[in-house]
Amino acid sequence: MSYFEELHPEMDRYLEDTASAEPEILKRLRKETFQKTTQPHMISGYLQGRFLSLISKMISPKNILEIGTFTGYAALCLAEGLQRDGKLTTLDVNEDLAYLPQKYFAQSEFASQIDFKLQDAKEFLKNSSETFDLIFIDADKENYPEYLQLVKPRMKSGSVLMIDNVLWYGKVLDEKGNKQTEQIKLVNKLVAEDADFENVILPLRDGIHLVRKK
Repeated sequence: MSYFEELHPEMDRYLEDTASAEPEILKRLRKETFQKTTQPHMISGYLQGRFLSLISKMISPKNILEIGTFTGYAALCLAEGLQRDGKLTTLDVNEDLAYLPQKYFAQSEFASQIDFKLQDAKEFLKNSSETFDLIFIDADKENYPEYLQLVKPRMKSGSVLMIDNVLWYGKVLDEKGNKQTEQIKLVNKLVAEDADFENVILPLRDGIHLVRKK
């Protein structure tokens, strides 16, 4: 949920009304996510989805990595910018929910380009030698700093990293927070202090850290 959605829903609707149209398959996926999951707010959603799509199209990536699939909405948005021979690898550990992203990936025009793995992201990264043009992290917040450490060697110069929920409903302003809050604050600090990165936090929805490796 975004600040606007909670505090100024009229502005949130305005932002959606003036954004590019949401593809039909994503409308169906968003509806089913709200019908069949207990935490539908975890979906990237319309506005953030169009942002992810635009970034991907600007970069035209050959290789995308997503950590945290949920129902597959963000993955399908990111796939819109893939090169014709490109690949998107998306990782999750929720076996109970796997049927939903699998269903929509199979229906999409990117079915042959999406590799959905039920695998721990840390295990995958420790055993992979792939490099990625575009990475999106939106999984368990307590592991954000470790994910950052593991994905950095998989980025080349010009690679783009996006980390979701980095404003954490404003909790990053609290002097003390729970473990999730502290780990989000830590990953923001690590990115900002890393001389190998250029970065800015966008106050879109719950905050997206946009990072480019120099």
